[in-house]
Amino acid sequence: VQLVESGGGLVQPGESLKLSCTASGLQSILSTYSAGWYRQAPGKQSELVAVIRASGTTKYMDSAKGRFTISKDTVKDTLYLEMNNLEVEDTAVYYCTVGTGWTPNEYWGQGTQVTVST
Repeated sequence: VQLVESGGGLVQPGESLKLSCTASGLQSILSTYSAGWYRQAPGKQSELVAVIRASGTTKYMDSAKGRFTISKDTVKDTLYLEMNNLEVEDTAVYYCTVGTGWTPNEYWGQGTQVTVST
């Protein structure tokens, strides 16, 4: 399984970004497995930001609720994370993952940097 993220960048507080992750290597990956977005800030442990199950059910970390939306296109096998009203504390490397259950962590992408700064 290969996961390739894109869409990171430098934004100011209050702005938005939309991350994408294209999955390949297995047929209909996102229709079969759970997928998620983790992030890791400098000096901190990685944390699970959002998960979407094969069924489409979603779950978010508390600080992402109301600001972030995880979604997927099962035809394109592409995962998305739309992030609105970004805060400085959202600065991190964001990783796309695929796996099972509510903590999909079997396969990881290379990560994309999101920096929120004035």
